[in-house]
Amino acid sequence: MKPIIAIPATAALVLRAWKKKSLTPAGIVAATATAIAHAYHPWNLPFVLLIVFFLAGTRVTHVKENVKATLTVSAKGSSGGEGPRTHVQVFANSLVASVLSILHANQLYARAAALQTPGAAEPNGSLCFSWGGDLFVVGIIANYAAVAADTFSSELGILSKSEPRLITSLTLRKVPRGTNGGVTLLGLGAGLLGSLTIVTASMLFLPMCDETTAAKRAGGVPWSADNRRLFMTFLVIWGALGSVLDSFLGAVFQRSVKDVRTGKIVEGDGGSRVLVSSEAGGSVKRADVRASLQQGDATHEAVDESTEVTDKFDPKNKHRKPSFGDEQPSRIVENGWDLLDNNDVNFLMAVTMSVGGMAVASWYWGVPWQSLLTP
Repeated sequence: MKPIIAIPATAALVLRAWKKKSLTPAGIVAATATAIAHAYHPWNLPFVLLIVFFLAGTRVTHVKENVKATLTVSAKGSSGGEGPRTHVQVFANSLVASVLSILHANQLYARAAALQTPGAAEPNGSLCFSWGGDLFVVGIIANYAAVAADTFSSELGILSKSEPRLITSLTLRKVPRGTNGGVTLLGLGAGLLGSLTIVTASMLFLPMCDETTAAKRAGGVPWSADNRRLFMTFLVIWGALGSVLDSFLGAVFQRSVKDVRTGKIVEGDGGSRVLVSSEAGGSVKRADVRASLQQGDATHEAVDESTEVTDKFDPKNKHRKPSFGDEQPSRIVENGWDLLDNNDVNFLMAVTMSVGGMAVASWYWGVPWQSLLTP
């Protein structure tokens, strides 16, 4: 991408994120590095997809923001919402696309340098994208289609009038709003819209080879109208499936914690894990203290065998003093294993959908994986 366009666009992106407080300071640094990686590509496509994803994702995040804040609670005890995006969240959504963009850019630059004739005005790296072309491009588009679908689904699906259903439940049981793995028809439709937004932008900025440029730039097979429709249909559906995969992974590998007092899901800052009451060690400490006191009583007090020993920690004992742990826990696990946090799930989904999309394209086009290693 030309620096005269990339530099002002990146500056505007950073300035907007700072004013809107949509990114933390570290998130802004991460977004800047991501923008540079995308701008390194000779095409406008990767950078445009990054901008479209950021602007569209920010927009849906602010849709009825005040309403969404009341549907969950923060791990700090305030109203819900994750707050500004962190650098971890930025990389979870865009790192795969950044790597693929750099790899494809190097491939294009090497290919153009090998084909360019001395004295030609054609700039390096301007080769068009042929039908049955580079797999890297499919991976880049698939990444942003999937993460956009997930963002739209999460931010708009929570506003559904119907309660979410747990995707891994055989009975599709109802779960609180914000539960990992909870899906609604509105959320699924929103995911399709997010994927469509990214794929539409990619079709507008993808330099597809036609009959003239295919021969001029050695781009290979030109695109037909049927090819365009097939390509777009596949990627829209594939991206929407990314939100479904994210829900499934979240339901299985990410723990959802519910606040007992309000019945709402607790959200961790920046997509981090949320602790439950037992992880504070209260029950363990209480057991240790109880054992030591009982041992001390046996050592320092002479107890008659006919006298009943009272338990100082027995709630029925009216003479006992209140002790930590008597109250019920304020947080319980709604579902899921505590193996991954939200950012881990997002990254795993992005990798799966990007590589999976490339695999489908490799099979359909008959393009071997070895092509990723050659110009």
